[in-house]
Amino acid sequence: MSVILWGRNIDNALVGAIQAAAGAAALASAYAFEHLGGLRPCELCIYQRWPWWVALASGLTALLLRARPAVAGAVVAFASLSILVGAGLAGFHVGVEQHWWEGLISCGAGDSTAMTVEALRRQIETASVVRCDESTWSIFGVSMAGYNFIISSLLGAGSLYVFWRSREA
Repeated sequence: MSVILWGRNIDNALVGAIQAAAGAAALASAYAFEHLGGLRPCELCIYQRWPWWVALASGLTALLLRARPAVAGAVVAFASLSILVGAGLAGFHVGVEQHWWEGLISCGAGDSTAMTVEALRRQIETASVVRCDESTWSIFGVSMAGYNFIISSLLGAGSLYVFWRSREA
């Protein structure tokens, strides 16, 4: 079961490979910005990584299940939905960065598990909070969350479209 797009035969296993590669690239970029670039992620940035992990694992699974097109298609659909959830998280994060709405309580509040006043004071003095409403990096006026929203929306919708068309074939 495959779809012809732009004169090419695209099956669910190929879409799975693209999803896995996109997941690997997105995660590698996020971890490179964090560990090599020194940009600490906020809480929403961390949440945006999870759909890419699902896409990476599901995409590889679809590629391995090439011999079973129906199962590979279901896995691709699952990965597509995960990527679209990631687009929703990224869109929410962009809204927080633009101050269109409030972020999560954990976005800037820090952890308040201290049991004594002295422990709370030490925790406040040593905490370095990464706020969700402040973009730490952008290019052409678009933050990392904005690029994640664009890429996730296009890849999620596009791969879901290929899955849907392959069911009709």
